[in-house]
Amino acid sequence: MNLIFENRRQAIEQAHQELISRKNTPLLPGNGIYERYTYPVLTADHTPLHWRYDFDEERNPFLMERFGINGTFNAGAIKWQDKYIMVVRVEGNDRKSFFAIAESENGIDGFHFWDYPIDIPETEIPDTNIYDMRLTLHADGWIYGIFCTERKDPAAPAGDLSSAVAAAGIVRTRDLVTWERLPDLQSSSQQRNVVLHPEFVDGKYALYTRPQDSFIDAGKGGGIGWGLVDSMENAVVSEEKIINHRHYHTIKELKNGQGPAPLKTERGWLHLAHGVRMCAAGLRYVLYLFVTDLAHPDQIIAEPAGHFMAPKGIERVGDVSNVLFSNGWIADPDGTVYIYYASSDTRMHVALSSIDRLLDYCFNTAQDGFRSAASVKVVHTIASKNLNS
Repeated sequence: MNLIFENRRQAIEQAHQELISRKNTPLLPGNGIYERYTYPVLTADHTPLHWRYDFDEERNPFLMERFGINGTFNAGAIKWQDKYIMVVRVEGNDRKSFFAIAESENGIDGFHFWDYPIDIPETEIPDTNIYDMRLTLHADGWIYGIFCTERKDPAAPAGDLSSAVAAAGIVRTRDLVTWERLPDLQSSSQQRNVVLHPEFVDGKYALYTRPQDSFIDAGKGGGIGWGLVDSMENAVVSEEKIINHRHYHTIKELKNGQGPAPLKTERGWLHLAHGVRMCAAGLRYVLYLFVTDLAHPDQIIAEPAGHFMAPKGIERVGDVSNVLFSNGWIADPDGTVYIYYASSDTRMHVALSSIDRLLDYCFNTAQDGFRSAASVKVVHTIASKNLNS
C-alpha cells in the first residue's frame, strides 16, 4: 500500500468535506442595508476533488493535482426547483474560464458543485475564453445565459498577444443541463456586461448593453446602454442608447456595467450594477443600485450617490485586487434578496437584504450632487434633523 497516497487522500477528502459543510454566520450589526457573511460561499477549494485529482494510485502515486483551479467568481444566479443556483465562472491555472453549477439548500452555505462543468457549444469561430454569465428567466419560457466571449483580435499586429475582441455570447436552456448556443449578439461596437430584461418591451427582447471602443476601454461608450432586438435566435442591436451614464469624479467615471437582470418590484425595476474608477492602486470596482420605471425600464427614477458595496477587508485581496463584481442575485417570494458577489476575481460571497430595504435605500438616499459642497449639505441636513429633534 502506498501510504503517501492513502494519507493524502484521507486528508484531502476530510478537509474538503469540512469546507463544504461549514456553516455561515452574518456579520452584525452591518449598515442596515444588507448583511455580509463571515465566509465566502465558494472558493477554488470548493470545486470537486474529482476535477482536480486523478485518484488512480498507479497513474498518480503522489496524489498531485492534475488540473489546478485558480478561482471561482462572477456567478450568475437563479432559484430553480427550490434550490439556490449559481452558474460560476471557474478559472483554471491555465487562465481559461468555464462555467459550472453550484447549488445550495438555503443560499448562504452548503454550496456544492454538480458533477461536471457545463458544456457550452462553440460557434464557427471558437471562443478562446468565456466568462461572467448573466441568467434571465424570460417571459418566453427560456432561461437565457448571456456571457462574455473573448477571442484574439485578428487585426492585432504580429507579436501582439494581448489584444482581444469582446462579444456577447448567448445560450438558452430549459433545465440547466442542456444548453443551446445561439449566434453572438451583433452590434456596432464590442460588448461586455450584456443582460437580458426579463419581459418583452414593445413586443421585443430588451437588452442592457455596455458598448466599448476596445476590449478594455469603454472609450466613447458612455455607460449602460439599452437596445431592442426582434429575436434572440439572431440578436442584432441596430439602435442603442445610454440610460445610465458615466460621470467625472464618481465611482463610475471610467466604466460601468449592468450586473444581473433587474428585479421587478411595485415601485420599479431594481438594478444592481458595477462602477469602475482609476486610483493610485489601479482600477477600483464597486457596486451600486438604481431603479427604473416599471412601464419604461429605460428611464431611471432613483439612483443613490456613491457605492452600495465596496471591497472590504480580505475582499480587497486576490488575483485582481480591489474589485467587487456581481452578476447574480435572487429574490425570494417573501422579499428576501440574496446578493451574490465576487471579490478580487477570486471567490464568491453572499449578502442578504430585502426588496423593502433596497427600495428604501434607493428612494431615500441622496443623489450625487457632483461637488464637495453638495455632499456637505447632505450631511448638514441629516445632522440637523438629529441634533434638533
